Amino acid sequence: MSTIGNRIASLDWPAITAALDARGCATTGPLLTPAECAALTTLYDGDGFRSHIIMARHGFGRGEYKYFSNPLPAPVATLRAGLYAGLAPLAQAWSARMGGPSYPATHEEYLAACHAAGQTRPTPLLLRYGPEDYNCLHQDLYGDLHFPLQVAFLLTDPAEFSGGEFVLTEQRPRMQSRAEVASLRQGEGVVFAVNDRPVRGNKGDYRVKLRHGVSRLKAGRRHTLGIIFHDAR
Repeated sequence: MSTIGNRIASLDWPAITAALDARGCATTGPLLTPAECAALTTLYDGDGFRSHIIMARHGFGRGEYKYFSNPLPAPVATLRAGLYAGLAPLAQAWSARMGGPSYPATHEEYLAACHAAGQTRPTPLLLRYGPEDYNCLHQDLYGDLHFPLQVAFLLTDPAEFSGGEFVLTEQRPRMQSRAEVASLRQGEGVVFAVNDRPVRGNKGDYRVKLRHGVSRLKAGRRHTLGIIFHDAR
């Protein structure tokens, strides 16, 4: 069986890049096997986390999530490093169009920059939703440094729940918000813009602001793995 790293390398990166440029999000197709999804899901009730968040206590929605502590589980570390390498060229291109910072080619170099800026807490997380749970529209910005893209993987077979769709909204200047819904298969990831992205207009590029969330789960249970590339303060 191929490794996670090999599967990441085999992704259709030109197609992913084109979709991100066009819509601000793209799907990977099933990247994790059902067995890998199950193994990641079982981690939720164990140790290895630095923080446990109950969303309703903070007005974030309903449901809960846990941030991993270091060292990250091997599959999570592999996903974080491999996906960063595939997305770094687009992040660099977007940043150049918006007059932003440059991004190194490897995740190891980028983490070193985060840590030098005081952002040292790992941000990959597992999320768990039950009936009536949802995640309000938000952005995952944890400090001055943030990588412009992130990835969320559905770990649960969609046949085991209803509702609970990934939702992305995009606000363009002087226009109404546009919504995008990603219907994911088990083990599939959705790549999306964290904060803003450039869009080509008649007078050059302009920024559009994005937020993401999860719609109300109607039945069942849903687990998600979030891969965020910048660390937190």
